[in-house]
Amino acid sequence: MTHDANADDAPAHAPDADGAKPFAAGVRQPLHRRVLRLAVLIPFAVGVLLLFSHLLGWTALVEVTPGRAAFWVGIAAATAVLERRRGAPGLGKEWLLGFVVGVPAWAVAEWLAGSEPLFRIALWGSVLLTLPGLVCLVVEHRRGPSDPEIAGVPPQRDLPAIP
Repeated sequence: MTHDANADDAPAHAPDADGAKPFAAGVRQPLHRRVLRLAVLIPFAVGVLLLFSHLLGWTALVEVTPGRAAFWVGIAAATAVLERRRGAPGLGKEWLLGFVVGVPAWAVAEWLAGSEPLFRIALWGSVLLTLPGLVCLVVEHRRGPSDPEIAGVPPQRDLPAIP
């Protein structure tokens, strides 16, 4: 018994009409939007880390030393490489990554450059770094995960009926 093939009967790995595979839905955003989103979320992450430093030190002024900068840059670079190759690591692997990559980077930077602060940042500066990222996150939250362009998740398709 044969039946007409339509869009609902197409397997999940079949290309769409425009030739893009469904799992690549996040890539359908234009490059300038993806770059803009990245340019907004990086200062947001830095601002959040600085806010945690303000909170832990209970101070309105945080000194950014070469060791601290190398620690976070090392972890960020290693995480990006790890995610690119194997997907998002879990919390345990992130802690392990921090000890394997971040601590040696911190120690070498402190040894080579010393512990003099590179610059000091006030609490209001840390808050200003987070504001553009907050706007981006609120917009993404309002659009919801049902929008495949934003969530990067392909739309769910019904499986064809088995005859």
